[in-house]
Amino acid sequence: MTHIDNEKSSVVFKDEESDLFIAEPAEERSLRRLVRRLDRRVVPLAMFIYLLCSLDRSNIGNAKVLNDTTGNDLQQTIGLSSEDYTTALMVFLVAYFIFETPSNYMLKAFRPSRWIALLMFSWGAMTMCLGAATSFSSLTAVRFLLGMFEAGLFPGLVYFLTFWYKPNERAIRVALILACATLAGAFGGAIAYGVGKMNGTGGLEGWRWLFILEGIPSCLLAFLVLGLFPDYPETARWLSEEERELATKRLQGLASVGHSKITWEEAKSTLKEWRLYLHYTIYICISVPFSSISLFAPTIVSGLGYTGLDAQLFTVPPYAVAFVVTVTISWLSDKYEKRSIATSACLFIAGIAFIVEGVLAPTAFKARYGVLCIAVSFAFASIPPLLSWLTANLQTTGAATLGVPMNVSMGAIGQIIGVYIYKASEAPGYPTGHFTNAAFALLGSSLALVMRTIYIRWNRKLGSNDREWRV
Repeated sequence: MTHIDNEKSSVVFKDEESDLFIAEPAEERSLRRLVRRLDRRVVPLAMFIYLLCSLDRSNIGNAKVLNDTTGNDLQQTIGLSSEDYTTALMVFLVAYFIFETPSNYMLKAFRPSRWIALLMFSWGAMTMCLGAATSFSSLTAVRFLLGMFEAGLFPGLVYFLTFWYKPNERAIRVALILACATLAGAFGGAIAYGVGKMNGTGGLEGWRWLFILEGIPSCLLAFLVLGLFPDYPETARWLSEEERELATKRLQGLASVGHSKITWEEAKSTLKEWRLYLHYTIYICISVPFSSISLFAPTIVSGLGYTGLDAQLFTVPPYAVAFVVTVTISWLSDKYEKRSIATSACLFIAGIAFIVEGVLAPTAFKARYGVLCIAVSFAFASIPPLLSWLTANLQTTGAATLGVPMNVSMGAIGQIIGVYIYKASEAPGYPTGHFTNAAFALLGSSLALVMRTIYIRWNRKLGSNDREWRV
């Protein structure tokens, strides 16, 4: 089937074998303009939302050591033991595990803009409530609720991108969103440094002000998200009718569809695919260092010889470097279609860096700080290529709706492990933490290569009309 648009001087025809729309150069220019317009509307909003979420999720790590030299940190103020603090972190991750998959179904049922705005307002309110915690029980209860509301955001945003972008366009967008977690780490340290100087203002400790001030923006900006966050290409009023049609056609056979209904048969088929569980296992391996770094960065840095407010400030450089590395690796993995190689290589480098970190003398502060920057950067950089690789091999809307949140939910297992590996009794070297991270990173690197080999072998057996597995 061929259609000639004289006004646009373009030709679009349908390849009967692949059932895909193929565009001539004039149409490709329109596609590039469309993608740029999507990037200006979709990606910045998603990045900003995830930045606020990451700030509210990880600020407990800053609160743990904020003003500790004056006895006004979180642990000393409400009388938490190290075990109590770890339990509060673990309960948050349990909520993540329980609510991530249901949240994706709610996102599909209520529309992305409504559901994400609701989550955003709720987690902001819970973060502010943390500032009123007076005991272990109140802290743990609010942390569980915070985890419940934050759980759906990241898998929801990854799933959301499948409605707007092709598989070879997703890794860099996922990276830009995920890299906001590294920005949150950098900003969080800088913000905590400033808020720490408010200790005692209004009769409140600095860590209470930290939770209150970082929760307010999420609550207020949720209303902006409700009005501006897009839902699906076919319903986007800010696109012209021609752009909506083009945005929908270019994804046919390649991505999720907003109006598509999810069937039980698709769900059962997705649950039975053993290859997905290998993807999930790799993500569990990634989640161990991701969790431990995110929650214990100030603690790790304090073990490198920095104390008090300086421990907050020196968490900034590792995250700043990680932002650049994550975006660069993801762009390369999309450009050259090498997502499995990018995932494996990043995990291998991170694993070696963690080994070096554990082997170095505890007093070798400068060397350990430099290696920490490498470990953090490549541990974070492995996540976007892996998620893009997964979504590229989910071939229906139902599979994407279930597969993406299941992948991230399984990661909660790794995150729970990450909570327990940096033991206070092992400061300042933390060998258990570093060597555990190294083991999981190297295991994940090996499994990514195994998964790549499986897909390559399957591709060799495909017929001419079969859709290839992406590697």
